[in-house]
Amino acid sequence: MGGTAAGSKGGGAAYYGRIGLMVGLEIHQQLGTGRKLFCRCRQDAGSGAAEPSGGFTRSLRVSKSETGRYDPAAVFERGKARTISYRRGAAGTSCLVEEDDEPPGDLDAEAKRTALIVSAALASPAFRELFPMRKMVIDGSNTSGFQRTILVSQGGRLEVPAREGEKSRVSVGVQSVCLEEDAARLLADSAGAREYCIDRLGVPLVEIALDPVRAGPGTTRRIAVAVGRLLRATGRVARGIGTIRQDVNVSVGGGPVVEVKGVQQLDQLEKVVEFEARRQDGLNMIAGRLREGRAKGIGAEGPSSSDVTAAMSGCASKIVRRAIAAGDRIIAVRAPGFEGMLGYEPHGGVRLGREIAQLVRFYGIGGVFHTDELPAYGITAGDVAAAAAAAGAGSGDALILLAAHPAAADAVAGRVAARLEQARRGAPAETRQAQRDGSTTYLRPRPGPARMYPETDIPPVAVTGEELDDAAAAAPPAWDEMVAGMSMRHGLNAQLAEQVLDSGRAELLERVCADRRIPPNFAASAMCSTLTALQRREGLDAGLLSDSMIAEAFAMLADGRVTKDSIEEVFKGIMSGACPTVADAARAAAGAGAAGDGEVSRILDELLDERADYVERAGERAIKPIMGAAMARLRGRAQGSSVSSMLAGKIRAKIDGKKEKEGTGRPQSK
Repeated sequence: MGGTAAGSKGGGAAYYGRIGLMVGLEIHQQLGTGRKLFCRCRQDAGSGAAEPSGGFTRSLRVSKSETGRYDPAAVFERGKARTISYRRGAAGTSCLVEEDDEPPGDLDAEAKRTALIVSAALASPAFRELFPMRKMVIDGSNTSGFQRTILVSQGGRLEVPAREGEKSRVSVGVQSVCLEEDAARLLADSAGAREYCIDRLGVPLVEIALDPVRAGPGTTRRIAVAVGRLLRATGRVARGIGTIRQDVNVSVGGGPVVEVKGVQQLDQLEKVVEFEARRQDGLNMIAGRLREGRAKGIGAEGPSSSDVTAAMSGCASKIVRRAIAAGDRIIAVRAPGFEGMLGYEPHGGVRLGREIAQLVRFYGIGGVFHTDELPAYGITAGDVAAAAAAAGAGSGDALILLAAHPAAADAVAGRVAARLEQARRGAPAETRQAQRDGSTTYLRPRPGPARMYPETDIPPVAVTGEELDDAAAAAPPAWDEMVAGMSMRHGLNAQLAEQVLDSGRAELLERVCADRRIPPNFAASAMCSTLTALQRREGLDAGLLSDSMIAEAFAMLADGRVTKDSIEEVFKGIMSGACPTVADAARAAAGAGAAGDGEVSRILDELLDERADYVERAGERAIKPIMGAAMARLRGRAQGSSVSSMLAGKIRAKIDGKKEKEGTGRPQSK
C-alpha cells in the first residue's frame, strides 16, 4: 500500500476543476482612523514592542455560550492549559479597556463611516441598526476571551477580471461586511505559555467575507487583488505588512471546509490554495483506499490505545529512554487495516502520519513514530514486535507510538484515534495556519455557532439615512476609471498609474503634484519604484517613511533645497533609521551642502584631465560615461541637468580648441 501515486503533481485549471476545488476569501483590513474601535487610544501597533511599560498575567477558561453549549475550538484551546502574559506597549497605545478592567466606550465614528463606505462600494446593503456581538476567542489573543464584532451589511458583489490583463469581469458574491477589533500581537509562544502585546488589541478592522467560488490559485489571487484595491481606493485604510490578512476557506469535491488563517502576501496566498488543494485531494485518496480495505473486511474495527511502556522499557532509542526516565507513558494507538497508509504519499508532502504529528504537537508531544517508518530512530524490529503484541495488533494493522505525560495520555490517545477514524471519510473540517512557504499546519477544530453571543456592554448603534447617502457618495469609482483618470490628469502611463493606486499613495501624489514644479512621472516613480527597490534590494523599512515625510521631501525639491538625484538618498536615510527627520536625511545626502557651480566645474575639470586621452578619442560620446563618474563624486549634491549641461560645454570647448589648434598648423592657401 506504500509509495507515491503516479502523476501526483496536481496543478492547472483542469486538475482543480476535476477535484472540485472551491475557495472563499475573508479579508481583514486595519482601518487608518488613528484610533482604536472602542477607546481613544492611538492606533500605533508595534511602537512599544521594544520598550513595554509593564504587563500582567491571565489564565483563561472556557464557558458555555448563550445556547448552553461549548464551542469546540474554545474547548480545544483550553486543553492546552497555557498561561497568558500581556505587555502594554508604549504609552498611549492601550488603556484599561484593552486590559478588560473598564467597559468599552462608544463606537469610533470614523471606523463606522469607513465600514459603510466599503459596504456601499460592494453594493452590500447596510443594516439600519448595528448590533455589537462577542465572538469567543480562547487562545489568549483577547484579554476578555472574546472579540467584539459588528455585522454591518450582507449581500453585494465584487467585480473581478476574468483573466489577467483582460477587460471582461466576473462577479463574486459578498456574504457580509463586518466591523471588528484586531487581536493582540503575539510576541512569544511555547508549550506552556504565550506572551502578547496589547498595543494592537482593539485596532479597528473591516472584514469582508466572499462567497466560495470555483477558483484556482491564480483566480484567487485576482480576487484578493480586487478587494485590496477597493479598500485602498477608499483612502481610509492602514498600510504596511500585517495591516491586511486573508483567511482562506478551501474545500475539495464538496467536502468539509478547511479555514486557513494568517495569509499576508499574494504569492503566499496562491501557494496556500495550491497546497490545500493537493493536501485535501490526497487525504480523500487515502480515505478511498481505507474504505476499499474495509469493504473487503480489512480493518473493520475502530482504533484503540494501549499502554506499552513496559514492552518498550528495553528500547535503545534515546527519545524513548528519555521519555520513560521523565515519567512519561509510551502509548500505542492501534489502527486496524492502516498498514502502509500512514506513510502513503498520494501527493508530495501529503501523509497521514504527518497529519497525526501536527495534531499531537499541541499537547507538547514532539516524538511520534508509526510502524510505516519503523524500524528507525533507535527503535528495532524487536521493539516494534513487542509493542504490537502488547497492543494486540495483528497483520494489516498499524501502530502509532507516542510519549505523553500520564495526565494527558488518555486525551491525546483519544484525539489520535478520532483522527484515524476521520481518515476514512477524507479531509476533516478544521482550522489551519498558513506558513511562509505556502504550506499549512493544523491549528484547531473549526468553531461552531456557539462562539457568538450578544455584547451586553454596548447598545445597538443606529445608521441614519444621511450616513448611508454620505457613504454612497464617498464610495470609490471602478478601478479602470481610477487608472484612466490618474493617467489623464498627470500624463502617466497605465502601468505607473496602477502602481501608484496599488501603493495607496494616490492622494499623496495629487497633493505633491499640486505644486507644478514637481514632474508627476518623477514623483510617481519615486513613490513606487524607488521605495520598492529600497525595500527589496536593501531590506530597508518603508514603515519609517510616512506620507508627510515624502511630501516634505518633495516640497524641499520644489524649493531647490534638495536635488532630484538626492531624493533616493533622503528616503534611504529615513528608511534605514539613520535619520529621524527629512531635514536630517537631506543634510546627510548633501554632505556639507549643495555643490555650487565652482565645485561642480572643478570636479568636471579633474575628470576631464584624468580621462583626457579618452575624451580626445571619443569626443562628445564621452559625455555619458564621464557624467556617471561626476554624479558619483557629487553624490546627489547637484542637479543632473545642470551637471550635464556644464560637462557638454566643457567637452565641446575641448573639441573646438583642438580643431582650432589643428587649423593654425596647416599651410595657408593662396
